[in-house]
Amino acid sequence: MSEVLILGIIVVAVLAFFNREWIKNRFFTDEERNYTIDDKFNSEKRDREKEIDRLLSKMGKNGVNDLSAKDRKRLDELSRK
Repeated sequence: MSEVLILGIIVVAVLAFFNREWIKNRFFTDEERNYTIDDKFNSEKRDREKEIDRLLSKMGKNGVNDLSAKDRKRLDELSRK
C-alpha cells in the first residue's frame, strides 16, 4: 500500500511540475496585466494622477496646511515626475 502512495505522490508532483504555468495563472492572477510598455506607462500615469487628485482634494479650502508632512512630501515627489 505504501508503494502506491509513494507512486501517487510522485505522479502528482510530476503533473504539478509540467502544469506549473497553468497553476500559476489560475490561482495567482495579476489584477492588472500590462501587455505593452505603453500600457504600463499609461497605467502608472493614471495611478499618479489619481493620487495627485486625492491629495489636492484633501487640501480643501485651507490649502497646504491641511496636508501632513508625509502627504506634502508625496505631492512634491509626484509633481516632479
